[in-house]
Formats: sequence, structure tokens, C-alpha cells
Amino acid sequence: MDALLLRSLTPSVLGVLVRRGADFAAAEDAVQDALVEAVRVWPDDPPRDPQGWLVTTAWRRFLDGTRADAARRRREDVVDGQPAPPGPATGVDDTLQLYFLCAHPSLSSSSAVALTLRAVGGLTTRQIAQAYLVPEATMAQRISRAKRTVAGVRLNQPGDVATVLRVLYLVFNEGYSGDVDLAAEAIRLARQVAAAVDHPEVAGLLALMLLHHARRPARTAPDGGLVPLADQDRARWDTASIAEGVRILQHALSRDRLGEFQVQAAIAALHADARSTEETDWVQVVEWYDELVRLTDNPIARLNRAVAVGEADGPRAGLAALAELDGSLPRHTAVAAYLHERDGDLTTAARLYAEAAHQAHDLAERDHLTRQAARLNARR
Repeated sequence: MDALLLRSLTPSVLGVLVRRGADFAAAEDAVQDALVEAVRVWPDDPPRDPQGWLVTTAWRRFLDGTRADAARRRREDVVDGQPAPPGPATGVDDTLQLYFLCAHPSLSSSSAVALTLRAVGGLTTRQIAQAYLVPEATMAQRISRAKRTVAGVRLNQPGDVATVLRVLYLVFNEGYSGDVDLAAEAIRLARQVAAAVDHPEVAGLLALMLLHHARRPARTAPDGGLVPLADQDRARWDTASIAEGVRILQHALSRDRLGEFQVQAAIAALHADARSTEETDWVQVVEWYDELVRLTDNPIARLNRAVAVGEADGPRAGLAALAELDGSLPRHTAVAAYLHERDGDLTTAARLYAEAAHQAHDLAERDHLTRQAARLNARR
């Protein structure tokens, strides 16, 4: 059973049902039923036309559900009076419109991500719940509310590519847990969007994902602890993903329509190109962060810029840049600890590492910061 094939066919099958007149919620339920049936049937009886099989099965499930609902009797008559042929509609691809629908502005970020993974990604509610470490019932309610919210939105409405990219970026940043790798899933979905939308920011997001994902094997120690970029074994980085990411980024930048994902990808590419932290072109990194701040005025970008300034111009310059930022920013204390350590003030750095550990919500990050504080206290 090719689970990746099933997930890749999901948006086109769902689009066919919606185009035939099924409301989004009922169509999505029918497609999920068809996917479950495919998992049961295909290993012993694989279809010659997988998409056509899924469309036919999902449409039949939708009709069955319509007939079983007495409150929809009038709609059932309409559907029965205009039967649709089995198999996929020809010449129409609603995949991109489904992305727009699932990233509708009326949805919260968490709901948009969940609905995208379910309706476009083809993941089950259980898989999404496991990935987000929440009870399945909680995730089911979240997805149901999201489907109700977009129930009246038609697929012929224009969508916002920027919102779709933001949702995919959120999916990617969740990483992975359970039996679904959300980072890899986000890359798969981003490839679909890149194939449908010729825009440098779409390419920029895909490049950014590839460049970050390439470093993943070196990011954790055997005991599960975090490994900072400076300490990572760069021989473990995925050079093929780096090469692909750089190639996609270069093509996007050549179009001279700069956006925030392209800038972030350019920063990631500079890290990927260096053989060590010391050999990183930190001056260029600072320049790219200047561009990112200009484009977004994002406080996290300013925080990361302070780190880069500390590497390019020395820790005191980094601390001066940090002093201009709100101390309540996430990771502000950890950055201050790192810069004070680089400046030789181990006492202050140890205290700040301990404070940052107390503030951290992520267990792996908390353990890492605690170890940093302990390391410096042992040297005093």
C-alpha cells in the first residue's frame, strides 16, 4: 500500500466531489471513507486507475450519506436527478483552490493547519492528533469546527497564496511526532503548491524548508538532547537537499521580487555553505537580516539579527542590538546568556542560562539550557 500515493491524490479527489455539488464537510468525510476502503482493498486488488477508483468510491459514499439523511431529502433528489459519471473530472485541478479554502482567513492558525493536513494532506484525525500530541476527540472537534466555518465558501473564489504559505510554514515548524513526519509532509505539500503557482515566494518557502530539513539529522544527540548549530556534525547534513534548496533559491532570487521566505532561505543557505560556525559569512547574514526586518519588522527577526551582529562585530555589539528589544521576547534571555558567555562574563551568562531554562516551554530546550548553566557554573 502506497500511503504517499493516497495522500497525493486526496486533494484532487476532494475537488471533484465539491465541483459536482457536494458540500465541503460531507465531501471530505466521503473522501476519508474512500481512503480507508483503499487501505483495505488495494493490497489484494490494486486498481488500474487509483484516482478514478477513489473518486467513484468517495462519490458513492457521499450519495449513501445523503440518502441516509432525511433532512437532506430534497438535495438527494437533485443529486439523483443529475447523476455524475464515475471517475475523475477531466481538465480541472482544484488542488490549489482547496489550499486556499483550508487556509481561509476566518480560520485560526491551528484550525487552518489541522484542516489542511486532513483535507489536502489526506491524514486521518488520529494521525494529526498524534502529531500534535492532543487527544483524538479534541482534534476531531477542531477539524469539525473548521469544516463548518468554510462550509459555505465556494471553490471559485480567489485565494491568498501568502496565507497558504503561512499555514504550510506552521506545519513545517511543528516538526514531527507519532507516525507522521509533519516536516516532510509540509515539504510534500509545498512542492504541490510550487508546481501550481509560479511565484518566487512559493519557491522561497520550498527552498527554506529543504535547507532547514537538511540539517535535521545533526540536530539531536543520541540521548535526544538538542545540538546547537555551532556543535552540529555538518557531515551528517543532507547535501542533496541543500543543493536542491540552493538551486531553487537562486532561481527565485533571480526574478528580483524579494520576499520574506526568500530572505530566510538565503540566511539558511549561508549557514549550509559554511564548513563551520567560524567560517560563516556573518556580515552577509546580518545584511539579510536587515532585509528581513525591513520586509516584516518581525521582533524575532530582530532577535536573530542581534545574534548575527554578535558574531559579525563582536558580542558587545550583539548585546547593544539586543538591548533595543523587548526583554519578554521568546529566547531573549537565552540569547543574552550566549552573548555574555562570548564576552567572557561567565557569571552573568550562567545566571541567564538558568533563567532561560525556567522560561522554556519545550522540554528539550529546557534541558539544553540547564546543561549550559551547569557547564558554566562548573568552570567558575
